[in-house]
Amino acid sequence: MSIALFVSILLVAACGLIYELIAGTVASYLVGDSVFQFSTVIGTYLFAMGIGSFLSRFVRGNLARLFVRIEILIAVIGGFSSSALFIAFAFTQGFELLLYLIVLVVGMLVGLEIPLLMRLVKDRYQFRDAVSHVLTFDYLGALFASVLFPLFLVPKLGLIRSGLFFGMVNAAVALWSTRLFADQIVRPRRLQAASAAALVVLAAAFAGGARINAFAEDNIYADEIILSRDTPYQHIVLTRWKDDVRLFLNSHLQFSSRDEYRYHEALVHPGLASVPSPRRVLVLGGGDGLAVREILKYPDVERVVLVDLDPEMTRLFSANPLLTRLNDRSLLSPKVQVINADAFLWVDSASDIFDFIVVDLPDPTNYSLGKLYTTVFFSALGHHLRERGAFVVQSTSPMFARKSFWCIDETVKQAGYRTFPYHTYVPSFGEWGFVMASRDDYVPPKTLPAGLRFLAAATLPNLFEFPSDMARVSMPANHLNDQVLVRTLESEWREISR
Repeated sequence: MSIALFVSILLVAACGLIYELIAGTVASYLVGDSVFQFSTVIGTYLFAMGIGSFLSRFVRGNLARLFVRIEILIAVIGGFSSSALFIAFAFTQGFELLLYLIVLVVGMLVGLEIPLLMRLVKDRYQFRDAVSHVLTFDYLGALFASVLFPLFLVPKLGLIRSGLFFGMVNAAVALWSTRLFADQIVRPRRLQAASAAALVVLAAAFAGGARINAFAEDNIYADEIILSRDTPYQHIVLTRWKDDVRLFLNSHLQFSSRDEYRYHEALVHPGLASVPSPRRVLVLGGGDGLAVREILKYPDVERVVLVDLDPEMTRLFSANPLLTRLNDRSLLSPKVQVINADAFLWVDSASDIFDFIVVDLPDPTNYSLGKLYTTVFFSALGHHLRERGAFVVQSTSPMFARKSFWCIDETVKQAGYRTFPYHTYVPSFGEWGFVMASRDDYVPPKTLPAGLRFLAAATLPNLFEFPSDMARVSMPANHLNDQVLVRTLESEWREISR
């Protein structure tokens, strides 16, 4: 009986933390700024647990019966939390209201659990032993959940089915508790029926989890979803309408196949074509292989190293026939080496030297990405550049995020380089900007590789001209200990979305 009791404690603790992690992850996927979302979700959850613990002192009557009822409530609310949040984001303007309401309710119910369990077992153990046993297994359950969530649940089950699965665990604990505390529950059949009903409903929803996910995402994305996948790092979605394939990472558009060539030609060729006899090129990010496709148009290039954090991204764009047609099977070239690693750590530890470096990372919408746009990071890139080498950074929109664009430029300057900012028009994004950097003057190339669809050597200098509404503004550099860029970008895009 003791083992069953403590296993139950471990499971309910794991469930509570899983619901908290799901809420924070869904919010960071859909709204952005993972540090802010996780901080506020965790803070709200702990505050709600404190309220629940305080309210437990006023609980009277049959504690075992109340505990089972609480488990059933947590099973249903927590189990369906991720489904409800995705649907709310797709169909309403009340996503954040529902998010914090769910966190508050689940947190209060979880806050009631531990005090009730301690009171339930106080007759079986001395008080100090009861406290020790309950808290030990509670913390073990939290450890179990925190390890299981990123390594198995998100990549294997996804957020919706993970929530439903642990809702089933809560319902199963409720059902088992009617036997565990059988001596304290009179006429348990109604509770058993309610627990079983919750378990059946959650199991049915779990079996149809893909349909729930499709129902929500079909209304988040305008076009047909042809792939939806959660990884430990991000939520990957591919959509298609006629011949237009689009990639979204955490709900943010990364490219449209109809015009991505404009972006990738502008990203690669103004800099790479200006470097004498480039043989070794580094790409940071760019797991779609589209920048690598452009680099391989240079016959002198002997080696391309691609460093991308997410192995699922590089696997998809190496194996999916639709995607390999798009990148011309670039990631399968014998010249290309794919390394799945954090670019920040790899740059710090590697010793390779390159003629040209392409920084093709998502916009710095959170501090994890923001560290890759700091003076520390750009300074470290210099250790990997040959004497006359150069690098280029995708630098968001100088039209819609003007301050952020010039913040990136200033950051690269303060890292010790001469900068050559430029921009181009990409229909899916509008005006988009880049910052090229080297320790030497930039001389626009006289020729570009054959077969380009957009760029021409004669018009290349026009990219470096900025009209008044995109002209330079004074901005501080982005430092690792004070990432002003992340806050600025969030503010500018929020202003546009109003």
